[in-house]
Amino acid sequence: MKAKILLIDDDASLRRVLEYNLQQEGYEVATASSGEEGLQLFKEFRPVLVITDMKMAGMDGMMVLRAVKEHSPETLVIIITAFGNIEVAVEAMKAGAYDYITKPFNRDALKLTVKKALLFSGLSEENKRLKSELSTKSDFRTIVGTSKEMEGVFEIIRKVADTDASILITGESGTGKELVARAIHSQSSRRNRPFITINCAAIPCDLLESELFGHTKGAFTGAVKDKPGKFQLADGGTIFLDEVGELRLELQPKLLRVLQEKEVERVGATKVEKVDVRVLSATNLNIDNAVSEGVFREDLYYRLAVIPIHLPPLRQRVEDIVLLAKYFMQKHGHPTVTIDREALQCLQNYPWPGNIRELENTIERLLIMRNSELITLADLPTKFREKKREPHTIVNLPDEGYSLEQLEREIVVAALERNEWNQTAAARFLRIPRHTLIYRIEKYAIALPHKE
Repeated sequence: MKAKILLIDDDASLRRVLEYNLQQEGYEVATASSGEEGLQLFKEFRPVLVITDMKMAGMDGMMVLRAVKEHSPETLVIIITAFGNIEVAVEAMKAGAYDYITKPFNRDALKLTVKKALLFSGLSEENKRLKSELSTKSDFRTIVGTSKEMEGVFEIIRKVADTDASILITGESGTGKELVARAIHSQSSRRNRPFITINCAAIPCDLLESELFGHTKGAFTGAVKDKPGKFQLADGGTIFLDEVGELRLELQPKLLRVLQEKEVERVGATKVEKVDVRVLSATNLNIDNAVSEGVFREDLYYRLAVIPIHLPPLRQRVEDIVLLAKYFMQKHGHPTVTIDREALQCLQNYPWPGNIRELENTIERLLIMRNSELITLADLPTKFREKKREPHTIVNLPDEGYSLEQLEREIVVAALERNEWNQTAAARFLRIPRHTLIYRIEKYAIALPHKE
């Protein structure tokens, strides 16, 4: 592919000679007779090198240089200047010009300067490519998998990382949602800016607003000074909202405002602050259900999930278990330890309700408790060696059918009774947030026992 060169000079005869010489060297050349015409052509032609005369009527060479660099910093610029005007050439070099040539010059001097510039450009592009490739390998090193499901995840990450699109990462607990968020950030143009995480489920609701958006001195008891929130701290970078499905309804409009208007308002403040933040979020809940139940705003959901990424549970990517086991053994400092075939088969047959997090904990335990460099079936905890149970049903449905709402009500009541009407424990048993359980208690008018 021919290198594209844009030549800008108001001297028609010199322009024709230079154009001919450059074309003879195999370059694709576009010419302009003024700085204004050259800039317009620059946007359409997209050259790798611009050669411009310094002294021209209207927009001179220095103005062209600055405009080119502002629009495309990687484009190289060579300045043509009159002999004896070295001070101007030095000023151009300080402003970002690659090199300069002085009039009069011969063909060989022009060829050599252009060749050096294009060689430098090629090396820069190769350096960028190698850095990108190294960055990709480095950033994906903690996300292990060759299964079809994970290859699909990797492909999405590669496509969306260097955009500002909001991304919602879904999947069961322990599937590696934060690792994906970090990989996306480190592959983006914001990689050198902050990556701030906050777990929306770990902070009490009355404190979460201050944690997210900040507060002013005196906004509430204990607010002894102004404090920036996570969004202000992430300005220019990325914020990761873990367990965003747990965000209470009263805070959801404020998050929506940040996404729409790119501005936040501290608790107790009377003015807003602009922020430039990319929002990545994650949840292990079924947000579609939360939206239909009225506990999560539909407009916020669509703002968060411009690009959705779903991480499959470990039981659906069995072929990755061996790779992950080897990775964790190396991570914990025992790369020479191996697992025999029977033990590996048991690990692959196990359903892994805790997903990758549970697998890592298991491998770490095996490494600590092992008797040799070979982990065998006898080293595995009992639950891995138990014979798999036959599938069974939790409920027996009558032949004539049954109301789904009535079934759900009975399950909620049974969970509450099983946990002595402790709502937090019942919610944990049902694997739903507490506020979702409260919503269902109110929806089905479930009478709670009075405390003595």
